[in-house]
Amino acid sequence: MGSYGRTFRELKSRPFTLAEAREAGLTLDALRGRSWRRIGAQLYCWIGLREDPWLVLDAWRRLVPTQAVFSGKTAAWTFGLDLDPVRPVEITLPLATPIRARAGLKARRCRVGWREVRTIRGLRTTTIHRTLRELCAALPAVEALVAIDAAVRRRLTDPASLRAYAKSNRGQHGVPRLASLAEVAAPAESSMETRLRWLLLQAGLPRPEVQTDLHDHDNRFVGRADLYYPSARLVLEYDGGTHRDRLVADDRRQNMLINAGFRLLRFTASDLYEHAGVVVAQVRSALGAMPEEARFWRQKRAS
Repeated sequence: MGSYGRTFRELKSRPFTLAEAREAGLTLDALRGRSWRRIGAQLYCWIGLREDPWLVLDAWRRLVPTQAVFSGKTAAWTFGLDLDPVRPVEITLPLATPIRARAGLKARRCRVGWREVRTIRGLRTTTIHRTLRELCAALPAVEALVAIDAAVRRRLTDPASLRAYAKSNRGQHGVPRLASLAEVAAPAESSMETRLRWLLLQAGLPRPEVQTDLHDHDNRFVGRADLYYPSARLVLEYDGGTHRDRLVADDRRQNMLINAGFRLLRFTASDLYEHAGVVVAQVRSALGAMPEEARFWRQKRAS
């Protein structure tokens, strides 16, 4: 089979550029056949190749200028944040770097200092703080907070570090929002927990605690609250599970919380997206109607 056969097998193992295809003897007409799929401008892959964003990004690395730095959602994904890294691939280039528009690629032109670049698996990307700043500039506030919360949960940063970065980068695009969101950032377990917390804050309700361990009167652990208002012993949960075993465990845990004197409100995605006003009203009502049990424990802690 020779070197041609080896090269052809290599093309089936990863995304490749048009130039690499031509070197292997594949014409543009052949690439338009059923065996190959176009994934971007001058980028192709074998139709049977399992999608792997790392391989796609490595192919783009070989195609874009060497000064390019992966940024935005693409960089966020390399940190483990749940954002789409390849639709489109996002890069940042120095101001004077020429590049023509390409399908599947979003290019920004601005300065990126060497301190704001890291390398992972051969890919140059923006650092976590630079990445979060760019997300704050590009996304709605709640979606930027989702990314920030995820970064805090993964211990990539913390609110104090975010505030320090914002302070030292005043005047940069996205910094005012980053500074504001740093004040409410927390290690939420899921994006929907962040969205529930954001809904309450936007409605003017007090800021709840996040991922709080709860104990009964004998100091026995009874569960961890997604969101918690200690003054009212009020637990808020986002219910995203439907599996029967999950429901059984949740019911058991709910009973333990109630028996320990906690109150519990559970909300679903439908509640947040379709009945946000009802969610806010229920939480506000629960906070305003503090039961005697909660008053007793609040006074006991203060004494």
